[in-house]
Amino acid sequence: MSEIKLRRLEEKDIPGMLEWMHDPDVNRWFRFDAAAMTQERAHKFISDSFTEINRHYAIADSSDEYLGTISLEEIDTENKHALYAISTRRCVWGTGAALAATRELLKIAFDELDLERVYLNVISCNIRAKRLYEKAGFRYEGCFRRHLKLNGEWQDWDWFAILRNEFYAGNH
Repeated sequence: MSEIKLRRLEEKDIPGMLEWMHDPDVNRWFRFDAAAMTQERAHKFISDSFTEINRHYAIADSSDEYLGTISLEEIDTENKHALYAISTRRCVWGTGAALAATRELLKIAFDELDLERVYLNVISCNIRAKRLYEKAGFRYEGCFRRHLKLNGEWQDWDWFAILRNEFYAGNH
């Protein structure tokens, strides 16, 4: 995979966003109905994507092709933490782009936003995602058992986090 950069989402990213949102292999783990996303709603998401509380970035390659979206949400500057989220187009899977983007986002979280902790939640059976999080240095913190219903089945919800000192100890 070529060099990965994070930038603000742009209108030109909408086709790529809709691609992963409408891909059943990508969106099967989501709690929201991504398949119902329209061009108009994607436009609104982009216009609201960068605030004090939520920062949604485009993951782009060296030619500025949109590869996915990575986010810091619920940014709490008083308690110095934020929720991490990522979703990529299927063509990116297995390339290392998600890991590179995650490391870049964590640099923003710890260097620019001066956060102490970045956390995430994931459906327990989403093994692919959990491998990414662990490679990036996130540590498992616990499980909310039978926390939500997805496609009619109860799912456990795993929690992971990485602290500033853990990120820097990993020499990222």
